Amino acid sequence: MRLRNQINAPLRMNPFVFSKAFFLWVLLGIIGGVVAGLYWLVLDHLIDWVSFFQKPWEVVLIMTGGGLLAGLVIHFMGDPGEMELVVNNIRFKGGRLEPKNNPSMILSSLICISAGGNAGPEAPLVQITGSLGSWLAKKLKLKGEEFRSMSIAGMASGFTALFGAPLGGSLFALEILHHKHVVEYYQAMIPAFVSSCTAYAVFVIVTRIGLGPSWEIPLYSGANVYDFFFAILYGAIGAGVGWIFIWGVRKMKLAFRKIKSPIYIKMAIGGLLMSLLACWVPITRYFGEEQINRLLGSSFTLSLLLLILFVKLLSVALTVTSGWRGGFIIPLFFSGATLGLILHQLMPGESLSLMVVCCMAAVNACVTRTPISTILLLGALTGFHHFVPIMFASLTAFFLSPKAPLISSQLGRKMREHEERREAIRPAAA
Repeated sequence: MRLRNQINAPLRMNPFVFSKAFFLWVLLGIIGGVVAGLYWLVLDHLIDWVSFFQKPWEVVLIMTGGGLLAGLVIHFMGDPGEMELVVNNIRFKGGRLEPKNNPSMILSSLICISAGGNAGPEAPLVQITGSLGSWLAKKLKLKGEEFRSMSIAGMASGFTALFGAPLGGSLFALEILHHKHVVEYYQAMIPAFVSSCTAYAVFVIVTRIGLGPSWEIPLYSGANVYDFFFAILYGAIGAGVGWIFIWGVRKMKLAFRKIKSPIYIKMAIGGLLMSLLACWVPITRYFGEEQINRLLGSSFTLSLLLLILFVKLLSVALTVTSGWRGGFIIPLFFSGATLGLILHQLMPGESLSLMVVCCMAAVNACVTRTPISTILLLGALTGFHHFVPIMFASLTAFFLSPKAPLISSQLGRKMREHEERREAIRPAAA
């Protein structure tokens, strides 16, 4: 009888599913939403100011100087790391993300993105809000999986605030750790989802951004029985572009390693090269959030679309390898949208919207290895709610992605160390 009373006691006090932890996740979402909202407002104002300077020499000066300035911030304030560090710490270091890196990450990423770099704010926000989750967990003396879950929930809140897809943001925070760890870290799913929903609500209030889709794609009239086969085809082609991007990033990493100079010199060189590409093809400047609508709303020839795709992939690779801070998910979506327009030029009788969305999903799923969250994110960002064809494209690209991922910390510890040894040997052999 005493045991039964002990079991029933908590139920009499709280007859609901939620517990005290629920309010902790909500608090983390509020903090993440406020931080993400303020970050976005500052970034938006900086981009508006920089956009007044459009002359070629001004673009070159701003991007080269921006790379130099951001590099000096990192040199004197410390290297905040990149997404690879976040994934590594979540998987192998108990989920501990250091808040002390945030000042350097905030300043350097704001400079890089507003100057016209080809990387978006998603990666900096994920790292910043994830570290806030670690900080809160440390203050509450949480340990083990509870600590890791708070870091993951923080990551999800930052990602969701920007993309406006709570479920997609929650799954992304799990998938980016590598696909099999979605199951391993499943207990973090509910904390991440609660934190994501709260963060997005706060972000919308702070920024006054609407709840509708970000990108306007043509209407999709309805599923054709052959669309599934076309989706697989688009997924395979998108995977091919993903392979090209990953290959380019690896080659450029080796090239920048040979430059024995401080990081601010490398970032200034990267800024100079990107500025020349931006002067050549202006629509490829910036990370692509606004440029995707311009791309879809304009009429380009096939040769120009091919040039845009080539320059964009090259610019993103330069951004990633020269030390510029930011994430490459939105730039990959831009590249996928360009690929969809190219395919429509070659097959004008097929659905343009299906080509665009499937290619956006495929390129991102191949590079980031996040096939499930990619589907949900694109549904929210484009308003394209026919998920099944996108699933075929996303999964096709995922299973055709290279065995060694772009984010090496997605590998197991032993495989990652093996790949690092191989990369260290290659330059010496050359």
